Amino acid sequence: MPDIHSRTLGHRERLRALLTNPRYLMVYATIGIFLLIYLFGALLYGSKGFTSVRTFMLFFSDNAYIGISAVGMTLVLITGGIDLSVAAVASLTGMIIAYGTTVLGLHPLVCILIALLAGVGLGALMGACIQYLNVPPFITTLTGMFFARGVTSLISRESISIKHSMIDALAGFKIYLTWPNAQGEWVKIKPVASIDLNTIAFLVVIVIGAIILQRTRFGRNVYAIGGNEQSASLMGLPVARTKVLVYSFNGLCSVLAGIAYVLYVKSGWNLSLQGAELDVISACVIGGVMLSGGVGYMFGTLFGVLLKATIPAIITFNGAMNSWWAKIFTGVLLLLFIVIQRAVVASSTRVRKTESSVQK
Repeated sequence: MPDIHSRTLGHRERLRALLTNPRYLMVYATIGIFLLIYLFGALLYGSKGFTSVRTFMLFFSDNAYIGISAVGMTLVLITGGIDLSVAAVASLTGMIIAYGTTVLGLHPLVCILIALLAGVGLGALMGACIQYLNVPPFITTLTGMFFARGVTSLISRESISIKHSMIDALAGFKIYLTWPNAQGEWVKIKPVASIDLNTIAFLVVIVIGAIILQRTRFGRNVYAIGGNEQSASLMGLPVARTKVLVYSFNGLCSVLAGIAYVLYVKSGWNLSLQGAELDVISACVIGGVMLSGGVGYMFGTLFGVLLKATIPAIITFNGAMNSWWAKIFTGVLLLLFIVIQRAVVASSTRVRKTESSVQK
């Protein structure tokens, strides 16, 4: 009995430590606010289909390219950096696929390979400039953004539609959700709901990002660099290699986001996704990633993307509000989470000072 009692107390202590850990408070706040806003939409527009499975799945499919890019951005922000080139690289990916497939007659897989080499290579180059030349991440990635957007415009200034059987097949791939009826037969959910390839890619990349951060030495190095880069260097961690790999991985995620966007619109355009880098960054911050670095989780980023998707959905169901209200509400949310971040940091600092004084 004492062993059982002690194990129960141990589980309770771990649970309490988990719930009160300042590192997780931002994620809890994101989930809580998402549930509140979703409940608000359900109460107002539940009868119009807001709570249907179809609408919920559209949160994923309509924002998959933002979510995929946010996975790479999460790692960048945790290291204490930032990347403003993600939307431009995604747009360049779309243009490479569209121009290569439609104008040059190349197979889409060849175009995707070229885009991967360009995106990952640019990410690695920016990471090397940040690490070895000590150029601030803001300036380096701003340069990368101008470069990628400029190359996109040089390829073509016109929107190019993509007509290829492989792109059509990938864009049209759907797994329809079903449930049993009274006769025990599996029928499609009404209104018809499905999982498309972009949704699957989004969730897979989220899982891969979570595994990288939580289960690998590379992920621990990322957190260590964001917490204190100088201390990480003194401990002998591969700071330079890790930072270059982080920006390379972010370039990979940008290319994947561009592919997802191509499957979403089936075209390439030099002005596509303008300003989307801010949507990606805000989704990460709303998801609990600290702008100062060292703190962030993929689970929080997932809910950050869903929270950003819920607001325009509510405005759409309202029908009377201007779509720009979504930007206003997102800005208010972003400000709220930045204030919460500062409060969490201040609280953690006070706790550490108190523990230090007690130990002395």
